[in-house]
Amino acid sequence: MRIGLMIGPEKGRYREKVARLIADAEAAERAGFDSIWVPQLPGDFDGLTAVALMGRATTRIELGTAVMPIQTRHPVAMAQQALSNQAVCEGRFTLGLGASHHWIVEDMLGLPYERLAHQMRNYLEVLNAAFAAPGPVDVENDGYRVHNPLDVTDIPTPILLGALAPAMLRLAGEQASGTILWMADERAIAEHVVPRISKAAAGVGRPAPRIVAGVPVCLCSKDEVDGARIRANQLLGHAEFSPNYQRLLERGDATDVGDILAAGDETAIVGRLRSFRDAGVTDLSVRILPLGPNRDARIESRRRTMAFLASLRPEL
Repeated sequence: MRIGLMIGPEKGRYREKVARLIADAEAAERAGFDSIWVPQLPGDFDGLTAVALMGRATTRIELGTAVMPIQTRHPVAMAQQALSNQAVCEGRFTLGLGASHHWIVEDMLGLPYERLAHQMRNYLEVLNAAFAAPGPVDVENDGYRVHNPLDVTDIPTPILLGALAPAMLRLAGEQASGTILWMADERAIAEHVVPRISKAAAGVGRPAPRIVAGVPVCLCSKDEVDGARIRANQLLGHAEFSPNYQRLLERGDATDVGDILAAGDETAIVGRLRSFRDAGVTDLSVRILPLGPNRDARIESRRRTMAFLASLRPEL
């Protein structure tokens, strides 16, 4: 199982944002991590731009988005930017796509949020044609009529879908390289995600799909575990107003992100991460959750957790 880090922009700190993104990417590569996954947050730094910056600052590590909403970019615009990123990253870029959530698409952007699997299928048809090879992109379906030249790079760009529901998992298996998950515990992955996406991929002769699981991690004492779970729910949990996540949680044993958090000492964390591996996860996208009474303590907590995770690569 490959171990990657979820790295995003810090809130505020405008003058330091770019420098921090680059420094975090360099540190992840130096520590030996396999990948970096950049979230697309409403109202913050653009994920694809962040990947391009990181790509210029690194040489080995895989860089991916987790995930770009399809509603905000025409598929040709998405393809053009993704291929440009691939040229910058020299083959290390993976495009994570998703259908986002109603409270972003409808409430924030004023766009319709309906027929998501159908919309994604139409979108992928254009995107896969654009990624197939340099040249004209000619696709007509009931969502798009595209006749557009595109000549950016001949390096293939893999696609991962933020696929949570059965229809999206089928699409991810048939038309993408796998899925990238958030709010999925071990039972949801083993019993819901892996069987559906694997069956869909096998049905069209595609390789076994990648299963990238977003898992928060907090290296702490046993006495701090309950507090870490509460903090995870406060900072990272929004299942209560995201029906997509609610339905995925119902497939497993967790009720919120705090239950998915791998927390405790080194032994506890290794055991929890191995349970994700045994459920069928091929890649981890770790969101480090630092603890501490002040900024310096949290920085040290993050440093210790990052060093410990990097040391696990041979074990997992």
